[in-house]
Amino acid sequence: MTTALNRRQALTIGVGAAALAVVGESISPAFAANDYEEVIKKFTGGKSPTVGRVRIDAPEIAENGNTVPMTISVESPMTPASYVTAVLVVADENPRPGVVTFHFTPESGVAEANTRIRLASTQFLTVVARMNDGSFFSAKKEVKVTIGGCGG
Repeated sequence: MTTALNRRQALTIGVGAAALAVVGESISPAFAANDYEEVIKKFTGGKSPTVGRVRIDAPEIAENGNTVPMTISVESPMTPASYVTAVLVVADENPRPGVVTFHFTPESGVAEANTRIRLASTQFLTVVARMNDGSFFSAKKEVKVTIGGCGG
């Protein structure tokens, strides 16, 4: 037996769904507070990275935050004995701080990556490199954004 919804039942379900959506948004916002330090701690397992060996090539002033070019590189011989396994890029003012993670192997030859990222506003980029021996290296650079790329 098939039961069809009448107009009143359909309206009740629609209003209930809308109310749930509004209540759900107030409980869990679309973007939580930026937790860039937690993202870095999770990547490093709580270890503090050593400053050095990482280079960030990004403009000091980005005219448009929608497409900011950047190149990251890590000094490493990239041999089976010593190589970069992963590089994390974090933006400390973006709604979602973890911008990108690159993965490398000794066969990569060099630990370098080029990309374009989106930045919400003027902020610091932090790049953390994980080495195969479990050590971490980092660098930080401020990028001034004149027109935000994440709705800013």
